[in-house]
Amino acid sequence: MTFSSGCAKAVSDHAACPPVVEYSREVQARAASEVEALPPGAVIEGMLADYHVMRRQARACQG
Repeated sequence: MTFSSGCAKAVSDHAACPPVVEYSREVQARAASEVEALPPGAVIEGMLADYHVMRRQARACQG
Protein backbone atom coordinates (compact mmCIF):
# COMPACT_ATOMS: atom_id res chain seq x y z
CA MET A 1 0.00 0.00 0.00
CA THR A 2 1.35 3.41 -0.92
CA PHE A 3 0.76 6.45 1.24
CA SER A 4 0.72 9.86 -0.41
CA SER A 5 0.64 11.92 2.77
CA GLY A 6 4.42 12.14 2.76
CA CYS A 7 4.17 14.26 -0.39
CA ALA A 8 1.66 16.72 1.01
CA LYS A 9 2.65 20.36 0.84
CA ALA A 10 2.81 22.44 3.99
CA VAL A 11 -0.28 24.50 4.67
CA SER A 12 0.45 28.16 5.30
CA ASP A 13 -2.60 28.92 7.45
CA HIS A 14 -2.84 27.72 11.02
CA ALA A 15 -6.29 26.12 10.74
CA ALA A 16 -4.82 22.66 11.34
CA CYS A 17 -2.99 23.72 14.51
CA PRO A 18 -4.58 22.37 17.68
CA PRO A 19 -5.56 24.97 20.28
CA VAL A 20 -3.36 25.34 23.34
CA VAL A 21 -5.40 25.61 26.52
CA GLU A 22 -4.02 28.16 28.97
CA TYR A 23 -4.07 27.21 32.65
CA SER A 24 -4.12 29.65 35.56
CA ARG A 25 -1.23 29.72 38.02
CA GLU A 26 -3.51 28.18 40.63
CA VAL A 27 -4.36 25.23 38.38
CA GLN A 28 -0.69 24.78 37.46
CA ALA A 29 0.31 24.81 41.14
CA ARG A 30 -2.37 22.24 41.99
CA ALA A 31 -1.24 20.02 39.11
CA ALA A 32 2.38 20.27 40.28
CA SER A 33 1.36 19.25 43.80
CA GLU A 34 -0.60 16.31 42.47
CA VAL A 35 2.32 15.16 40.30
CA GLU A 36 4.68 15.40 43.27
CA ALA A 37 2.30 13.15 45.24
CA LEU A 38 2.45 10.37 42.63
CA PRO A 39 4.28 7.18 43.52
CA PRO A 40 7.78 6.84 42.06
CA GLY A 41 7.72 5.58 38.48
CA ALA A 42 4.07 6.46 37.90
CA VAL A 43 3.23 6.04 34.24
CA ILE A 44 1.33 9.33 34.14
CA GLU A 45 4.62 11.22 34.51
CA GLY A 46 5.76 10.01 31.09
CA MET A 47 2.38 10.81 29.61
CA LEU A 48 2.57 14.34 31.00
CA ALA A 49 6.03 14.76 29.49
CA ASP A 50 4.56 13.77 26.12
CA TYR A 51 1.74 16.28 26.63
CA HIS A 52 4.32 18.99 27.34
CA VAL A 53 6.04 18.25 24.02
CA MET A 54 2.72 18.33 22.16
CA ARG A 55 1.85 21.70 23.71
CA ARG A 56 5.19 23.10 22.56
CA GLN A 57 4.60 21.73 19.05
CA ALA A 58 1.09 23.23 18.94
CA ARG A 59 2.48 26.64 19.95
CA ALA A 60 5.14 26.41 17.25
CA CYS A 61 2.47 25.46 14.71
CA GLN A 62 0.48 28.56 15.60
CA GLY A 63 3.50 30.74 14.96
